[in-house]
Amino acid sequence: MQAETDDDDLNDGAPAATALTATVPLESAGRRFDQALAELFPDYSRSRLSEWIKTGDALLDGTQRRPRDPVRGGEVVTLAALPSIETRALAEDIPLVVAYADADVLVIDKPAGLVVHPGAGNPHGTLANALLHYDSKLAEVPRAGIVHRLDKDTSGLMVVARNLRAHAALVEQLSAREVHRQYVAVAMGPMIAGGTVTAPVGRHPTDRVRMAVVKNGRDAITHFRVRERFRAHTLIECRLETGRTHQIRVHMAHVKHPLVGDPVYSRLANPRGATAELTAMLRDFRRQALHAEKLAFSHPASGETITVEAQAPADMQALIATLRADSAMHKL
Repeated sequence: MQAETDDDDLNDGAPAATALTATVPLESAGRRFDQALAELFPDYSRSRLSEWIKTGDALLDGTQRRPRDPVRGGEVVTLAALPSIETRALAEDIPLVVAYADADVLVIDKPAGLVVHPGAGNPHGTLANALLHYDSKLAEVPRAGIVHRLDKDTSGLMVVARNLRAHAALVEQLSAREVHRQYVAVAMGPMIAGGTVTAPVGRHPTDRVRMAVVKNGRDAITHFRVRERFRAHTLIECRLETGRTHQIRVHMAHVKHPLVGDPVYSRLANPRGATAELTAMLRDFRRQALHAEKLAFSHPASGETITVEAQAPADMQALIATLRADSAMHKL
């Protein structure tokens, strides 16, 4: 079942392909060709392997077959694994803070204000553009290797796959809820204790820009605990069990503790007797006070647990310090 590899140019000037051969094990007899191929070459997605079967780049005993054709066991598979462009965004020289890097994965500490993917209104200046400049081979990985996202104005850690094997492994871990994602946030209002919000999240029924807790939404679970209490705010730690759009922001607003600065789910409110410094800080804090501070996942190649942490950026640290000073002044 071990595949042998060698690099070979199929055509002059064409992208280099990797020639792979393997023998179908006898215990795979009766399985579909695409299923057997997926077991032999787990570095590639099932859809990609199926496409290669259809184009004749994956052969069974030198013959082109259909994905659904059964195998007998003992046949020799030959596979011409051609790299393809999966991400067509332009590379741009945008500074990145790389918190961890090896041949398979990157962990990026994304600043607030950086959009993750190019899209309508944001064709340039995104994290994807920056990643393609950092490593041009990320063009061969779906979405430049980005397997999960942060909102534009949420700062913190994101894991990026540098090859197809790592991409498939990380997507599987995320789907199985095996990636530990921990956030720190400043919520409005004093909170007595932590808890868990289990409430489905989907598009708001009338405002398509917003998400909301809705009956027909997707399952969403957020665990949170209190780290520090201020006079009229609370520093909380949040852990995602699921990863829905705006999940923490929506869930905390749902339990009447929206995040400071959130332009969509909260409104500016100055606590009674606030210092001038706190009033100015709350007025000028123009993004949700939310930072992805910790990521832990199984390395796609070694299986080792990789844990990466990043402290909150200067704006959140200044906000927390101002809240502490206000509480101290009122002898909380």
